[in-house]
Amino acid sequence: MERYFSATQKMEQEVMFPSLLRGVFPQDGADPAADGPADLYERYQLLKAIKPVVERGLASFTERSSAGHADADADADADAEDAAAAADGAAGSLEQRLCHHLAGLQQILSHLTRDTAALTRRYSQILERISPGDAQPSW
Repeated sequence: MERYFSATQKMEQEVMFPSLLRGVFPQDGADPAADGPADLYERYQLLKAIKPVVERGLASFTERSSAGHADADADADADAEDAAAAADGAAGSLEQRLCHHLAGLQQILSHLTRDTAALTRRYSQILERISPGDAQPSW
């Protein structure tokens, strides 16, 4: 997750003129219709929109787990019998489901990180083509 946040932060810092990404397609040869947004501008907008959702999801998960501890104390007696009965058969199932969902989340974050890094690299290439002589002073 740290790599994802680092990549999106770098993208936000480097992409100063997102409109330069309009009409620019990914170089990876992916079919734009099958892979989501058509041009890099749309991907940029999507990646920008996803970041707060990921951040909020992480924060709400943390809040829910801490609130869950307070609620668990109040409801512990009522749920103790249900939990004991369900724990015997469902512990393995819950563990498998959790592993499955965590693996899926990791896959999605890796994909988003890769897309974000590729978009940032492509934006840098566009800027280099637009102004290749900026590194040299113009006297």
